[in-house]
Amino acid sequence: MQGIEIVAYDPAWPDQARAAMAEIRGVLGGVLVDIEHIGSTAVPGMSAKPTIDLMAAVDDLSTVDGVALDGLGYEPRFNGMLDRLLLIRRAPDRRRTHILHVVETATWPHRNQRILRDHLRAHPEDAERYSRAKYAFATAPDYTRAKTGLIQELTDRARAARGLESVPVWEKG
Repeated sequence: MQGIEIVAYDPAWPDQARAAMAEIRGVLGGVLVDIEHIGSTAVPGMSAKPTIDLMAAVDDLSTVDGVALDGLGYEPRFNGMLDRLLLIRRAPDRRRTHILHVVETATWPHRNQRILRDHLRAHPEDAERYSRAKYAFATAPDYTRAKTGLIQELTDRARAARGLESVPVWEKG
């Protein structure tokens, strides 16, 4: 069985994220409100899949020009979540290099991905625990499902610290 590739933190990831965000700003400048590097590659020292995760905020999802993002190599992907646009950028070998979540500004402050990233940056013991778990889950038949319990636990703790209620990690939030 082929597993998920988890690698040690790469100090080049922040620069890769900054470059991708600059490209996206160049295309979506008129509607883009904010954009951030999220996910495990945004947490210094954390092991991760070598894919740069980004989250962008716009006032209205209908204003995003998918054709312009396609020009940067981002392909839309429907994943069942209706509260965001999800776009994937791939290398010539079809390996994912970037994932872009586009969400509306009304939901920006409460996004689980941003909240969890901030928590992991502030709590290196949780980042280390999550890193170790990723290696353990990498060969699971469903990597995402295998890590859901831990992600939910960490996200709940991070949300509670901000006075926010728990919401499922793979749904809106």
